[in-house]
Amino acid sequence: MAPFRRGKSGLRNSYVSGRGSFENRRGGRKGGFQGTTGTNVGPRKDFQSSRIEEAVNNRSNRSDVASEIGDSNEESDGVLSTEASSESAIATENPYNLLLQTLNPAASRGEPKRKRRKVEQTGATDFASSTSSGALDVLHDVEEEESPSEEDDEVQSEADDNLEGHDLFTRHFVDQDELAAAQRIQAVNENRWVVEKTTTGSSWSSTLRSPSVSKATEILGIEKISGIKDVKLKPKVERTAERLLTKADDLLCQLASSVLSYQDVLFPTRSLDNAETIRTLVSLHALNHVFRTRDKVLKNNAKLSGNDNDEDFEARDQGFTRPKVLILMPTRQSCVKMVRAITTISEPEQQENKKRFQDSYARVEDKFSPDKPDDFQDLFGGNDDDMFRLGLKFTRKTVKFFSQFYNSDIILASPLGLRTALEGGNKKKQDYDFLSSIEIVVVDQSEALLMQNWEHVEYVLEHLNLQPREAHGCDFSRVRPWYLDGHAKYYRQTVLFSAFNFPSLNKLYTKQMLNIAGKIKFSKSYDGAIMDIGIPIKQTFSRFESVDPSSEPDNRFDYFISGVLPSLARTASHGAGGHMGILLFVPLYADFVRLRNYIASSSSTQHVSFGSISEYTQPREVARARSHFLTGRHSILLYTERAHHFRRYHLKGAKKIFFYGLPENPIFYQEIVGGFLGSGIAEAKVEPRHANVRCLFSKLDLLKLERVVGTKRYLSLLSEKGDTFEFT
Repeated sequence: MAPFRRGKSGLRNSYVSGRGSFENRRGGRKGGFQGTTGTNVGPRKDFQSSRIEEAVNNRSNRSDVASEIGDSNEESDGVLSTEASSESAIATENPYNLLLQTLNPAASRGEPKRKRRKVEQTGATDFASSTSSGALDVLHDVEEEESPSEEDDEVQSEADDNLEGHDLFTRHFVDQDELAAAQRIQAVNENRWVVEKTTTGSSWSSTLRSPSVSKATEILGIEKISGIKDVKLKPKVERTAERLLTKADDLLCQLASSVLSYQDVLFPTRSLDNAETIRTLVSLHALNHVFRTRDKVLKNNAKLSGNDNDEDFEARDQGFTRPKVLILMPTRQSCVKMVRAITTISEPEQQENKKRFQDSYARVEDKFSPDKPDDFQDLFGGNDDDMFRLGLKFTRKTVKFFSQFYNSDIILASPLGLRTALEGGNKKKQDYDFLSSIEIVVVDQSEALLMQNWEHVEYVLEHLNLQPREAHGCDFSRVRPWYLDGHAKYYRQTVLFSAFNFPSLNKLYTKQMLNIAGKIKFSKSYDGAIMDIGIPIKQTFSRFESVDPSSEPDNRFDYFISGVLPSLARTASHGAGGHMGILLFVPLYADFVRLRNYIASSSSTQHVSFGSISEYTQPREVARARSHFLTGRHSILLYTERAHHFRRYHLKGAKKIFFYGLPENPIFYQEIVGGFLGSGIAEAKVEPRHANVRCLFSKLDLLKLERVVGTKRYLSLLSEKGDTFEFT
């Protein structure tokens, strides 16, 4: 898993590859969503053709598609296959085929067509020129046809599952009053919200914001779910939902209530304890949405094909394209866990390309050393590659992995992998139309995505629900009106999960969460990381003034070099050969580079020996820096937050710790202070009276400060007179 992507495009560079190596890695195929299909022949009968079809592209684009498919080391990610050309050949009828159909007794009786076999083609020499290693074998997945009779059977068997108009899906997407919806959209655009705060237990609270058109409880008639019977779910997912809510506490019940009610949700309280429950909730909600959408289309198909068809009947049941759910995750292993939850709930009879998925994504868990914490093992265990994208297509009895995006129901991807696909290596041929009809987007483990490159997350969300540039076989007579009006973003549900809150997450809450059903933010009360370090040492917090985020880095740097660094330099110089052991923790890489260059070139620090460890430092250099710091050859060691996130080094030799900025993750404060200093005290290498901690903060660090000092203390540090506060 690569720690940080830099450069103008913000994409993958050659710094790192995976968690344990810093060598270059060849990326996968980029973009290339221009699949081709034949034109429709005859009336639309099956589910797929009534929803969307691939657009017929110009011949000039095919060479670009061919060049993208060259690298077989990276799976097709649901982007490219020979399915389109196969369907085109089948759709082109000739007299001989028509004669065979008339002579075929099975066809005359209306029996299901025989499904096509999966075709594996190897030795794709046509694309050899686009690879660096010569000709490669390329696996082409040919999609199986769905017979109309199977679809009709499904409509008949599931017609009475739930009464229309009584489920939250129908209430939010189908039975919206146009005038009331327009009023809510106007309220959202004018930032008019009705705020309702609730407290869940002693340490949790939530804030619900609803468009200010009436009382919040009257807007959509959504109330807290007291039981699963309050929500009309598909039978396949209802059993799982019953088990989930039976075991869930009040907090998770409120979370399930908001998610199933199609409200936007910011849940910055994800943990190892509730991670599996969250995956189950996301999976059942996504599946219920896909199945509900499918049922609506199939039922309308039956109405339109009936003999007593009403000419005034309008089947407004679709978007521009088929994909409806997008789930963003940090690693392939997290994708494996989510897919496992999805398949467990959906219980498909067949899983196409399952072995290929297992070979590409699943991997035996890594055996970490005992000093690695549980959250590190959970995130980086298994396949920690952060470059992936996967399409899932659901039919009556089958789930297909690696389906083309335009034929997929659910897309699972990392922000980096999806952005690479969106940009496609050529900005003039970018294709993001397959994201135009996303109705549920889930961002899981946001704290891990923050440590990768948050810009990728923002880029992907900015390309959701845009008007498509091509038709892609869309039947516009069946597109919902609010899609045509460009209002899809007001109906889209956005769900964000994170272990803690941070400013970039709040920005998405403000800018991207525009749901007319309302949005809810959960909050947690913190005791403070300073209470869990386990050693009695002095901890000093120094406040500097800064109110403008754009000037905050300069204000911090000026305060440090004028008020802090001179004393550190004198201490380090005075203790030359005596092992001062000053660890300087720097959260941001840009600040790290700035400090490193200043210490190396400033005349005031010319007698100070120092080392540095960042997320880009080579393993050999890391070992040398750690050794010199332990032996006292280096008096100061600069250490970045991302280096700690991706490696979790246990640095020995620290006697004093200075936080240039507070860490985003409060666990890091406990590990650095309680772990680095605590081990030295336990081994009698550091006297408690000589060990101390000092932290810089400003009013812009209030979220990080709350997690470190506690909810009951952080406001006093921000408002009281004076700029220095001590805790022991």
